[in-house]
Amino acid sequence: MDRYIDLTILPDPEFQATVLMSALFSKLHKALVAEGSRQIGVSFPRVEEEAVGMGPVLRVHGSAGNLESLMSLNWLLGMRDHTRLSEIEPVPPKTMHRIVRRVQAKSNPERLRRRLAKRKNISLEQARELIPETAAQRLTLPFVSLRSASTGRSFRLFIEHLPLEPEPKTGEFSLYGLSSTATVPWF
Repeated sequence: MDRYIDLTILPDPEFQATVLMSALFSKLHKALVAEGSRQIGVSFPRVEEEAVGMGPVLRVHGSAGNLESLMSLNWLLGMRDHTRLSEIEPVPPKTMHRIVRRVQAKSNPERLRRRLAKRKNISLEQARELIPETAAQRLTLPFVSLRSASTGRSFRLFIEHLPLEPEPKTGEFSLYGLSSTATVPWF
């Protein structure tokens, strides 16, 4: 992770920045699926300044080769009028690092009950007694709105930036560019 590209959402009177960021992130996800690379990470360097959403900057991290390969896919088609793209730049020296990961809420008690009943081989009624309606977890983390290619359903992908760390941690990234173990440079 010695290089990065910044993609900045430009102000647009017709579209909210959160809508444009969701569209941009969706296109990046599709490009990562096409590329199949697990060595590209993302961060949102202005997320902490925002009251809502991920902020206007999507930073894509990787090696020069990985980023060049990703950008050769022309995945920004349709977004070029709404974004400003930086060159592939070196990460500044002496940067901190952080994990940027997906967080999934346990928001559907009925699904949790069915899963428990199946796992523990108990009845659905017993599972209802064990998991009350109040078991739903609501997240207040920032998110991007996406549509599942397989089911067609819309969902929120909640993203958490963990505390800063002085040393990088290696590992694989998901096809969303997120990881629960690997860090990205933070600057």
